Amino acid sequence: MEKYQQLLDKKIRRIILDALKEDCASQDLTNRFLLPKAQTAEGKIIAKEAGVLCGVEIAKAVFLEMDPKIKAQVLKKDGEMVLPKEEVLSIWGRSSKILSAERAALNFLQHLSGVASLTRQFVQAVKGTKAKIFDTRKTIPGLRWLQKYAVRCGGGLNHRMNLSEMAMVKDNHLFLMKSQRNCLKDLKSKCQNKVLVIEAKSIEEVQAALEARADIILLDNMEIPLLKKAVHFIRSKSFTAAKNFKPLIEVSGGINLKNVRKVAQLGVDRISIGQLTHSAKALDFSLEMRRIF
Repeated sequence: MEKYQQLLDKKIRRIILDALKEDCASQDLTNRFLLPKAQTAEGKIIAKEAGVLCGVEIAKAVFLEMDPKIKAQVLKKDGEMVLPKEEVLSIWGRSSKILSAERAALNFLQHLSGVASLTRQFVQAVKGTKAKIFDTRKTIPGLRWLQKYAVRCGGGLNHRMNLSEMAMVKDNHLFLMKSQRNCLKDLKSKCQNKVLVIEAKSIEEVQAALEARADIILLDNMEIPLLKKAVHFIRSKSFTAAKNFKPLIEVSGGINLKNVRKVAQLGVDRISIGQLTHSAKALDFSLEMRRIF
């Protein structure tokens, strides 16, 4: 766990440094010519709308990376609900450095809080069912670690982080395979201790996934009547199959806040939603300077 945290810290620091470099934060012309170099001030980051907070420690790290002498106090923790006008972070230090880091800090905070807030809405929508909400790999390049962290802050779970974590057979793989079922059966043995996920768009493909003993059968872009039929088919067939074989059922494609509960009530185990990371609306925050010292 400690090694994982160290790796995560390195990744996050690199992302923060890239953001400050992209913004040329150390070459801020306005601050250079307008503000006294030694002037110090206090600022507060304030939520402008309700949602789930995520990225406040990242925002703090941005300011400290800009100037290690800046002092920052986290007032609300990631995963907590925030209301309009609520303060989440206090910052003290050189005014020019605070303002040069402002946009990068707010960009992280707003985007990650948006992902966490949307995730929380989906999690609440399926409350009382057995279904768990998962993200996908449909993330912004370079920000996957942070976006998946935001999903967890919203109460969701992470799908695979990368292509090496599990074998996942999708529609294009099936199209390109010469002998689908034989290849799938061979794949299970080659995967050894890795999870095998097989996508299915029809009952025939569900049957092939069952024969291949997939750990997870992903029902993709199915309408509710077909989903219901597929879930019943999997449960009945796996029950009568080899001992201790009961694949998890995952649903993906076309899921939204209007239909997610209906899908969850079919008795599926997992619902994966690309929208969580690729289409989440940013949660609005602002930096307000309060006092000059």
